[in-house]
Amino acid sequence: MEAAHESQLTAPGRRFAGVRRALPVTLALAAGLGLRLWMLGEFFAVTGDAPVYGGLAKNLLLHGRYALTGASGEMYPTLIRLPGYSLFLAACFRVFGMENYASAAWAQIALELAGCLLLADFVRRIASPGAGLMTLWLAALCPFTAFYSVVPMPESPTLFAIALALWAAARFRERPGWGCALWFTFAVSLAALMRPDGALVGGTLAPALLVGLGRGAVSRQRLARMTVVCVLLALMPFAAWTWRNWQVFHVFEPLAPRLATDPDEDPHPGWERWVKSWCLDFVSTFDIYWNVPGGPLEVSKLPSRAFDSPEQYAETAALTEDYNRGGQALTHEIDERFARLAEQRVAAHPARFYVWLPLGRVADMWLRPRVENVYDDLDWWNYAPHPAESLVSWACAGLNALYLLLGLAGLCLRPRFWGWMLAYMALRSCLLMTVEAPEARYTLECFPMLFALGGIAADRAFRKMAAFSRTPI
Repeated sequence: MEAAHESQLTAPGRRFAGVRRALPVTLALAAGLGLRLWMLGEFFAVTGDAPVYGGLAKNLLLHGRYALTGASGEMYPTLIRLPGYSLFLAACFRVFGMENYASAAWAQIALELAGCLLLADFVRRIASPGAGLMTLWLAALCPFTAFYSVVPMPESPTLFAIALALWAAARFRERPGWGCALWFTFAVSLAALMRPDGALVGGTLAPALLVGLGRGAVSRQRLARMTVVCVLLALMPFAAWTWRNWQVFHVFEPLAPRLATDPDEDPHPGWERWVKSWCLDFVSTFDIYWNVPGGPLEVSKLPSRAFDSPEQYAETAALTEDYNRGGQALTHEIDERFARLAEQRVAAHPARFYVWLPLGRVADMWLRPRVENVYDDLDWWNYAPHPAESLVSWACAGLNALYLLLGLAGLCLRPRFWGWMLAYMALRSCLLMTVEAPEARYTLECFPMLFALGGIAADRAFRKMAAFSRTPI
């Protein structure tokens, strides 16, 4: 009916109808741009892993080597980071000037807003135009993902890659063709080149292109050719990366080491296992895990769950004292003592180590207010020292919970692709259970799915409210 009505409109009428449809989209994008521009002015900083990626990009441009620069100025090859984000920064540096990290932030803002549009069109295809518009607003105004568009980190390009993969998968299911298949291949390769866990995108969404594809949509021979070509294209950059690592380090490494260590570095397995036996939240990650080695280890900052008995407390205190006195280095002897301490704790409480702590870490990554990059004090629930900050943190915790609840409601509606989106979030959560030190940003890659499912749920709710309001009493 609507299409027939529009066909009867005059030219000015059609233009007005087009403007009317475009206006909400334009407003959502403008609001999203305004949020990100404000964050760019308030929170832009080159900290954390950004100098590592930037150093790799700079050496690529100046010396043609994927290498880091040591304290004395010498370069040394590395494989601790996949090359995707460093290549992205190198492109920004080449066009806008060396070490111009702000240019990367501007490019990421554009990518993220483009990703919001892709998600909206994905939902329009699997649900309705109204649900697509709801998704656009949810994605454009989410402060948690918007923050990472203004800092030089790989999260924002990864979110764009996930949105592109979902959009390409939906289009392929409607009309299988080379264009959608190649866009999907590019998206999943980009996600995996940005972060090792990005490989989950291809692993969970690739079957969505094929399972349930209607008969006659595409011939088996053509589908087989597409599959072979796309798989080969997706593997090509990782084959080159694996060959480089074999040539330089004589190790088989198709992605990046889990602990971000080069082959000649000690991964400190005893320390890692001991931390995993008690670490539960980001406070411990920030105060303890990131400081060692090279920084002080204070037994007073350890939570009570790090000790099972007074004897274990005394042993841990002696170990931390020896570490601090020995130049704050994790020597082989110190690491062995951490390993023995960890084995005592694991043997005494295996369920805690293998079940409850991993579940608790995943819960912390999903439910934290996500203000750890904004406020220095991580005890956001403590009102007395900083009531204003705590109120903002509680508001962010509520907003985070709202996104989760909307996503859950969308899952209950079981729209198309719901199973694949759930599979991605579930597998990513299972992967995060293996992490020693939790960070809330590790769950951000699930937010494109939450935006899509939440948009569908919000649209359904608004439709029901509108229908109820029109019901005569």
